Amino acid sequence: MDIVNDIKEQFRKPNNALIKIILINVIIYLVDCVLFIIAEISRHPFIFEWVYIQQVLPSDWIALLHRPWTLVTYFFSHQIPSPLHILFNMLGLYWFGYVVQDLVGSRKLISLYVLGGLAAGLVYLLVTNYIPYFQEHSTGTLVGASGSVFAVVVGAAAIHPSYRFHLILIGPVKISYLAFIYVFLSFIGTVGTNPGGNVAHLGGALLGYLFVSQLRKGTDWGKLIFTPWNAIKGIFDKSARIKVSYKNQDGSKSTTLQQAEIDAILDKISRSGYESLNKEEKRKLFEASKQ
Repeated sequence: MDIVNDIKEQFRKPNNALIKIILINVIIYLVDCVLFIIAEISRHPFIFEWVYIQQVLPSDWIALLHRPWTLVTYFFSHQIPSPLHILFNMLGLYWFGYVVQDLVGSRKLISLYVLGGLAAGLVYLLVTNYIPYFQEHSTGTLVGASGSVFAVVVGAAAIHPSYRFHLILIGPVKISYLAFIYVFLSFIGTVGTNPGGNVAHLGGALLGYLFVSQLRKGTDWGKLIFTPWNAIKGIFDKSARIKVSYKNQDGSKSTTLQQAEIDAILDKISRSGYESLNKEEKRKLFEASKQ
């Protein structure tokens, strides 16, 4: 099927985190919708309910201990069957995520999305467990990418405050103004029908601002994600490591090119493709391949 091949192609492309994140959200939503419809038609709601409860973040600490993965899965899932929840989240992610990816790269976008979601989830757990007002109005669960999207929105505005979106009927508007509207609407919503969710949005927004602030100072919070991920990935990496030795003019072997250099080059190819290598890196890899 063309659509399957198109999706595979998007996941093969380097520096394409924005589309990959959107696709993951959409695929999970579609699977959940299919299960929901099957459950409704068959009159066996547990089919859907069991799967869905594994995705949403519970406000209860004990329930979270039994399903700790929901601190991550909730920001890749959305309300079922309403399409508006995921539609507005993915539109916001696309508009603002494109700015982040274009200016600072895919890895920073992934960092903002994941850390924003984690921060939003933790804020939600804290306010719904320890602040009476939010305890009284808690819906019991949190689901949706909104906290992650708010981190990306505010992060994009912090990276380039004067960047402008051209809005229909309005014209060019600074991204910082749009980010302010996002945040202010959620601030108002903290006394609305979904106060816990709106506070979670603000938690994601705060993370987005702090992330960029630290990035300007030379501290990349994204390492909290990628360092353990690369370590785990390295354990299961079955690709052969290249051992290199050069011959000097007198015929003796030289070990000036270290294994670590080749490993770093291979990792760079894995992340960004061969074309991302500079001339010196390509030369080293070529020399290594002849050994």
